[in-house]
Amino acid sequence: MGLPSVSPVSLRTALLAFVLLPLLGVMLLVGASGLRAVEARLEARMQQDIELVARAIQLPLSHALERDRRGSVQQSLDSAFRIDQVYGAYVYDAAGELVAASGPRSPSMAIRQQARDLTIGGSQGLYQEQPGGPVYSFFLPLTDAGGRINGLLQVTRHGADFREDLAQLRGQALALLAALTLLFLGVVVLGHQRAVGRHVDQMVKAMARVAAGERRCRVAPAGPQELRGLAKAMNAMLDSTERSEAALARQQDEQRALEARLRESEKLAAIGQLAAGVAHELGSPLGVIDGKAQRGLRRLMDDDPLKRDLGEIRAEVARMGGIVRQLMDFGRRNPLRRRPESLPELVRAEARRVTRGGCRVAVEVQEGGEMPPLPLDRSRLEQALGNLLRNAVQAARSRVRVAWSHDDRQARVVVEDDGPGIDPSVRARLFEPFFTTKAVGEGTGLGLSVAHGAVSDHGGTLVVDRSPLGGARFTLSLPREAGHD
Repeated sequence: MGLPSVSPVSLRTALLAFVLLPLLGVMLLVGASGLRAVEARLEARMQQDIELVARAIQLPLSHALERDRRGSVQQSLDSAFRIDQVYGAYVYDAAGELVAASGPRSPSMAIRQQARDLTIGGSQGLYQEQPGGPVYSFFLPLTDAGGRINGLLQVTRHGADFREDLAQLRGQALALLAALTLLFLGVVVLGHQRAVGRHVDQMVKAMARVAAGERRCRVAPAGPQELRGLAKAMNAMLDSTERSEAALARQQDEQRALEARLRESEKLAAIGQLAAGVAHELGSPLGVIDGKAQRGLRRLMDDDPLKRDLGEIRAEVARMGGIVRQLMDFGRRNPLRRRPESLPELVRAEARRVTRGGCRVAVEVQEGGEMPPLPLDRSRLEQALGNLLRNAVQAARSRVRVAWSHDDRQARVVVEDDGPGIDPSVRARLFEPFFTTKAVGEGTGLGLSVAHGAVSDHGGTLVVDRSPLGGARFTLSLPREAGHD
């Protein structure tokens, strides 16, 4: 059973949900608490105003009530009633009967009795519901000269006054909260876009380009430190991925090359076994044919027509013998017998051998200076150099050039001619056994295969390309140090 999917949210939404909303909640709680405190203080202040009014007229009312001067009592109440905060003012005698009044009708007797009982020891404020709404009454006892309570003063203020002021205060507080909410919302959205959003968008666009195939695309580090670190980490990841892909591609190329060489080696080994077997089987019959033809020539007179035929037979047998030797050389892939040899001396010796007995083209040996001896199998490398030089002489029009050079890693021998060259379409097959570009009867297609095998066994390479002379150029490269055979 899979885990339930969670709908992804943007970073901006997360900031609003987990930062702004809690902040607004805290502000609302603090604001509500502060508003309640302000409301309480405002209500207390308004009650204090009524109390101050009552205490201001307490003494004159007490004297007027003691002397039974009802006119003075009414005059004092009227002066208090003219104050804006006062809703009504009332004076009662010791029995609770109304003596004087200014404003709406007075509270019920039950409220007056309750207030009288409560104010024996001091003043008291009470709320009373009336048809016009709640009314706040402040009761203050009136005393004579001896300190005895001889009456009760009631000063009222309409509750609507409290509510209007409190409603106005609440409205202002809500307006301020709304303004702060919009301000914070704008700050969060704009701040997110400037500090985070645009840089994240750049990262997303860069990753989209990488996904589309632009492997070299990288993210420009910008923005806050965390985003810069993220961009650098992403670039490092992309660099590492690119290096891994390049390494994997190289390994795959090397593996394909190894597999190709392995298949080529297996094919050459199979062909070599076949060639060695065929050469062995042909060697003895050819020797018998040549021997009988030679004995027949000895018995014939010089003018005998059969003598020419037997000579042609011996020539063809000799040619076939050469082919058999090439087959034997190709099939003989014995382990190398390395010894320190001078590569320049080998080149010079093979050049002399090829031109021995006359040569229709000029073979130039371009001296490349002496070099330290190399670990070589002399006979195998002589075969390789000899085959390359003979092929060059056969293909050249008038000139063959052979040169050598070396560096810290390898030594090179270059054999080139001024012949027609080699078609690029057949270069890939040039070192395959029995493949030849010569006419029928002019080559076996084994010379270059033998040379390539000898060079490969030495750990070197043999490549062909176009020569500045106009023909083919073969470059034989050998490592300075011997590997494992």
